[in-house]
Amino acid sequence: RRRRLTPCIPPEETTMSLRIVRLGTPRTAGEGTRIGTVRRPPRGVPKAEFASRDYYDVWYPLLSPSADLMAQGQQVPTGQEGDKAWEAFAKQLRKELAQPEASRTLDLLAALSHHSAMLLGFYCEDEARCHRSVLRAELATRGADISP
Repeated sequence: RRRRLTPCIPPEETTMSLRIVRLGTPRTAGEGTRIGTVRRPPRGVPKAEFASRDYYDVWYPLLSPSADLMAQGQQVPTGQEGDKAWEAFAKQLRKELAQPEASRTLDLLAALSHHSAMLLGFYCEDEARCHRSVLRAELATRGADISP
């Protein structure tokens, strides 16, 4: 005989959404699972301490730029002179994110954002020149519930 599972419905005051943060920033109460969408783990931090040092609970590099594209992105100059190079980087990253596995992952995260608290984490300080701005836009087009 099979048990019937009852869905867990969170209380109304609980916000279930996706937040986008800089890795290493202090955690907040009830923030959910922190997913590191970065190409490489943090340097000098033992694997056993990634979560306790507020980096991430799960490392998921599939949503980070390829190594070649990341190198290109790190060479983008700051200020107006880098605008054209940044747009080229973002365009190429959107192509990478359109690949089936990454695209399905974005669809999944967008759907889960309405039912689970979670965070996507990135290293870069300035979101305007970080792949998190591209991921934020891609998730928004898929209907993700994204906290400011």
